[in-house]
Amino acid sequence: MTELRKPGSGLLKEGMFALFADYYELTMAMADFANGNNNRITENYFFRKIPQGSYAITAGLEQVVDFVLNARFTEEDIEWLMQAKPNADFDENFADYLRNFRFHLDIDAITEGTPVFPGEPIMNITGPSIEVQLLETYLLNIMNFQTLVATKSARVVEAAEGKTVLDFGSRRAHGRDAAMLGARAATIGGVKGTSLVAAGREFDIPYVGTMAHKFVMDRPDELTAFNDYCRIFPHNAILLIDTYDTLQGARNAVTAGKELEERFREQGYKLTGVRLDSGNLEELSKGVRKILDDAGMQYAKIFASNDLDEFEIDRLLKAGAPIVTGANYNPLTGEGGVSAFGGVYKIVEREETGGWIPKIKFSSETAKMTQPGRKQTWRVYGDDPAKGDYERDVIALAGEEAPARNARPLMVLITKATENGTEQAYDFPSVKEIAAYSMAERQRLPKQYRLIEGSARYSVEISKCLENMIDMLKEKYQKQDIF
Repeated sequence: MTELRKPGSGLLKEGMFALFADYYELTMAMADFANGNNNRITENYFFRKIPQGSYAITAGLEQVVDFVLNARFTEEDIEWLMQAKPNADFDENFADYLRNFRFHLDIDAITEGTPVFPGEPIMNITGPSIEVQLLETYLLNIMNFQTLVATKSARVVEAAEGKTVLDFGSRRAHGRDAAMLGARAATIGGVKGTSLVAAGREFDIPYVGTMAHKFVMDRPDELTAFNDYCRIFPHNAILLIDTYDTLQGARNAVTAGKELEERFREQGYKLTGVRLDSGNLEELSKGVRKILDDAGMQYAKIFASNDLDEFEIDRLLKAGAPIVTGANYNPLTGEGGVSAFGGVYKIVEREETGGWIPKIKFSSETAKMTQPGRKQTWRVYGDDPAKGDYERDVIALAGEEAPARNARPLMVLITKATENGTEQAYDFPSVKEIAAYSMAERQRLPKQYRLIEGSARYSVEISKCLENMIDMLKEKYQKQDIF
């Protein structure tokens, strides 16, 4: 009998991340290694635009640093690289380099949960050229995805105007890892719980759930299903009422809720709420609210799910829909850009004999230009420290003085290079602590920049020193005719 090929997860496990790189990063590394080009450089991570709104919430830094501290090329990785290409792209000297590979990186970064704006440097990555280059794919994958989800979640929470928002996105996430990190980023963005139990355990965040249509359809009738659930979860009974007829489902929920109250009178348990997952949520939520209120169940909440984004939540609440929003953070309406966050990673300086040489990318497309030099992003606040509203941001060269009295630097030291590798320099907070910090910081951002539609453009300036450096480099390169 032929032995069957066993299935595999197709997903990376701990200790297998070093090859998480686009192939050209390895071929350039081989070329740099062979040519002795491994001077220290600095690259910036930043983004040029946002799919929707005026701000983004940075997220993913912890996972990037974990990669920097722990990535290693295994012997299996190296053997595979040496044999996989028939024309042998890599030689034994480079293989030995990979065997001893460690990152030696200085990282300054804006911490997770901070509102940031287009064009602002979020990270300075400084180290040997090959190492900085081999970080690119992992950094962009982690930072772009988590920042996208945290930003989207923050907008959904903003639209919900204080109503509870829950993450139910794991089944639509783009893979297992995306589901886990998506739940983490959504929490940073302000959601109060996730349906994904594994994320609850890994990140110590609340995990929540109600029931599915299967639970109802697996009984003779809806009322039996509701009573079965209420008997087991009297302390948190939320009933899904749209399996058959939603308004009749609400009436059955009232019946089950009354029985729950009678059975658990001593404990004081009552029906927590009902959930809607389909249909016209505006009309149905109003009809369901009336049925619950007429039965004296004003305390029972109405939860809503099913492709709710910030635009739909904003519309529903403005229409008076009495719902708590259990939101899936993935769907986008036609009113925004694509569901991707376009963070980029560009070289800004190179160490040569005599010091650091600034680097700049020019382009006929102005938006594609980069800003040279290692930088700091400053946040300037209003004159009233108690109010603390954001006033403007200033992008400056590292080492410049504060641009104003009420300014604070956003980038902090995260890691530092040592002779033996990279050393952690930053005490990472928990996801809950990041989420609390992020919520507080967003409240300091004036309302006109947090609008779901038609938000104002926040002022991001560049310092005079940085402006002068750009002009100097442009003049220099024009004279050298390198365009």
